[in-house]
Amino acid sequence: MIRARRISAVGLLALALVAVGCHKKTTRAYRPPPPPAATSNAHSNSNRNARPAPNGSNSTTASSGTSPSLPTPPPNINGKPVSSELGLASWYGPPYAGRKGADGTVYDQNAMTAAHLTLPMGTTVRVTNLETNQSAIVRITDRGPFVRGRIIDLSLAAAKATGLYRMGVAKVRVEAYAPPVRPNATPGGRWCVQIGAFSKEKDAIQLKNHLMRRYSTAKVIEFAGPTGHWVRINPQQPDKAHVTEIAGGIHVPDAEPYIIRTD
Repeated sequence: MIRARRISAVGLLALALVAVGCHKKTTRAYRPPPPPAATSNAHSNSNRNARPAPNGSNSTTASSGTSPSLPTPPPNINGKPVSSELGLASWYGPPYAGRKGADGTVYDQNAMTAAHLTLPMGTTVRVTNLETNQSAIVRITDRGPFVRGRIIDLSLAAAKATGLYRMGVAKVRVEAYAPPVRPNATPGGRWCVQIGAFSKEKDAIQLKNHLMRRYSTAKVIEFAGPTGHWVRINPQQPDKAHVTEIAGGIHVPDAEPYIIRTD
């Protein structure tokens, strides 16, 4: 009788282990918060066109006592897309809900928005999940995803609309439409280089100090993210060609340089 109970207990334990092993964790993108607005070091001031800092804090949330914002309706699209690309998409929600995005607005995970590294802020895109053939129209309001091989990071609402939510990552087609016209916009846009993420703050600070000597006319900052530390270079010449050249000359073990459009 005792032997039978032991066998039964072992069998239940084996079933529990199988159940845990079969569970697939939903994949989300890995994205740092905006860098701080300013520091005491003149070289550490954040670029005006970098992802804006939420009241000088790295962990800004919507102010308490305010009612949550309503989901933003998807933008309208007219004409043909000006560009199209294929790649992997992911999605992001908490802990980024309530933080300020790169365009200065508070991220609402229930709005139809997305993050992209290079499309101008405010650009309207159609994202089509090539595995489910579901599409969604979203607006670019943030920068990311900071993961090699991924091209767009959807809000929670957009992930659900495209069937990406439970998949975590899927191949998509991103069709971009003409961005809104901005007065006094810089032709070709403004760009920067972001390197990370470092597990140790001292490694990021060491790189920042090295880059400050190497690029004496640039503004170089270091800031913390949820999963590590980042370094950003804001050169005096923020055109894409110059920033691409800078990124090509940076080789750091276990950290990758990203070229980011800041406007």
